[in-house]
Amino acid sequence: MTLSTFIIADDHPLFRGALRQAVSGIDGEKAIIEAGDFEAARKAASAHNDADLMLLDLSMPGVSGFSGLMALRAEFASLPIVIISASDDPTTIRRALELGASGFISKSSGIDDIRAAIQSVLEGDIWTPKFYQGGQEQDPDVADLLNRLRTLTPQQSRVLGMLGEGLLNKQIAYELGVSEATIKAHVSAILLKLKVDSRTQAVIQLGKINMAMVA
Repeated sequence: MTLSTFIIADDHPLFRGALRQAVSGIDGEKAIIEAGDFEAARKAASAHNDADLMLLDLSMPGVSGFSGLMALRAEFASLPIVIISASDDPTTIRRALELGASGFISKSSGIDDIRAAIQSVLEGDIWTPKFYQGGQEQDPDVADLLNRLRTLTPQQSRVLGMLGEGLLNKQIAYELGVSEATIKAHVSAILLKLKVDSRTQAVIQLGKINMAMVA
């Protein structure tokens, strides 16, 4: 029997337990890896590059809103990522899907709905809450920004997320294990791709994407 591998990335142990319960109810042999922060989630995806699915909380230590999804989506292109969030308004759902999520599960969902969502994505479908009506991004500036954010490399997405957390270049360099000069080069590339003149403006642009999130 084929072994299925799932990565559960959420900083709340109780909710990780609920997600583990949902995954455990799916037929077949499975391995479940848990991660309590973004770096642990990234390492889990790297160590298990054949994972079948990642369940990713939007609000985790070490990441700012959608920047985690962007970084993981760019670095692990073949890994289906389903967003789990208490912020389940239509704008947040739509932006998650536009940034490459394979589905969106509200944290208010019951175990059976979560399990159904996971099974649907494993079968190749895109899952959204029943109340979600779809539609296009209404703000043309945000739509353009989403397109620009998708051009960032995995490392650039991580750096932008860390800028959003308020980290200085030397702090980011330490966290990523690279030189400060390398981070400066990444920041310059980010500013160019986002068509802004300063790191402050880049963080403001990132905030435009995350502003729909309330938790």
